[in-house]
Amino acid sequence: MNNNFLKSQFLLRDDITFLNFGSFGACAKPVFQQYQAFQLELEQEPVQFITVNGLQYLQESRAALAKYVNCNSKDLVYVTNPSYAVNIIAKSIDLKEGDEVLTTNLEYGACDKTWNYYCKKVGAKYIRQPITFPLTTKEQFVDDFFKGLTPKTKLVFISHITSTTGLRLPAEEIVAKAKSLGLMTFIDGAHAPGQIDVNLSTLQADIFTGACHKWMMTPKGSSFLYVKKELQHLFDPLIVSWGYEENLQSETQFLDYHQLQGTRDYSAFLTIPKAIEFMEENNWKEVSKNCRSLVQANSAKFCKLLNTKSIAPISDEFLVQLYSVPMKTAEPQKLQRLLFEKYKIEIPVMQLDDKIFLRYSIQAFNSQEDLDKLYEAIVDIKAKTNLIEV
Repeated sequence: MNNNFLKSQFLLRDDITFLNFGSFGACAKPVFQQYQAFQLELEQEPVQFITVNGLQYLQESRAALAKYVNCNSKDLVYVTNPSYAVNIIAKSIDLKEGDEVLTTNLEYGACDKTWNYYCKKVGAKYIRQPITFPLTTKEQFVDDFFKGLTPKTKLVFISHITSTTGLRLPAEEIVAKAKSLGLMTFIDGAHAPGQIDVNLSTLQADIFTGACHKWMMTPKGSSFLYVKKELQHLFDPLIVSWGYEENLQSETQFLDYHQLQGTRDYSAFLTIPKAIEFMEENNWKEVSKNCRSLVQANSAKFCKLLNTKSIAPISDEFLVQLYSVPMKTAEPQKLQRLLFEKYKIEIPVMQLDDKIFLRYSIQAFNSQEDLDKLYEAIVDIKAKTNLIEV
């Protein structure tokens, strides 16, 4: 597929080198057009859309997404973002004083805050098992992770692809071992759908949340929560509304509880079939493969430029369409603003505990030229400022 054609399919500003798809994604034009069409239909007849047509559209959308991630459509519900999904689970899960939730020290900050909040309320502990860099093999990662296991561990919570470090973690192997130990598993797959194949039937996680507004390119505020059927009764809705004790049950109590939550615009959720169609029409597996190649081909030169080493082997095993380069700066926010305001490069400079990372994301519209602009900007910043330590 021609890169110029794919670039024309996005609404991003021409004057910005956009290397931060990982934060909020960007909507493909055909998907955005359908989004606006749904919103227009909503405004033209709000009652019918919210109470009749929208519910039918939701059912059709969930069916398409369920096929895409290989699960039963009755086992997933739409939420605005993965943080919302994590709150549903953390608020309802039956943790007692002294119980532990095992995770890594690489997780998304909002999720860390959520688990800390609810664990503190009952006297449970959120265990951020330290992960040592550089990673070597998946087997070593699994061994290191489960060193945090104790008899008090009740749940394993781990990212499929991390946000700050951009790493693909061995979620499949983690789930398999946790299940063999009788532990409940929850995978934060915010970055997974659209970036890697997600097969919930083979993954076998008890709970999974994914964002569609990132790598699937749907409008902002469209994500999903999957819970295995036998566990769905454990989780209350964050908002108790019309779905609670609904006599005219739509399909399942799980859907009623979490889907029927008062007046809201479903339009972003409804575009998911169009996003899947867009990816299929444009041979997205090949597009993603090309993006991974670009990510990996540039990793060594950025590490050399910043006088650092990769935190993982340069391979599909740990890297997909994100790459985080370790770096040293005392002012990460100032560096990020300089890159945007002076060099017109949208890229995050991210902090995780005491570590700083420059993370670039590569999507269909990106090219080697974009990464060359980043490289030249860093060379210039190193020469003219003291923001980057080497």
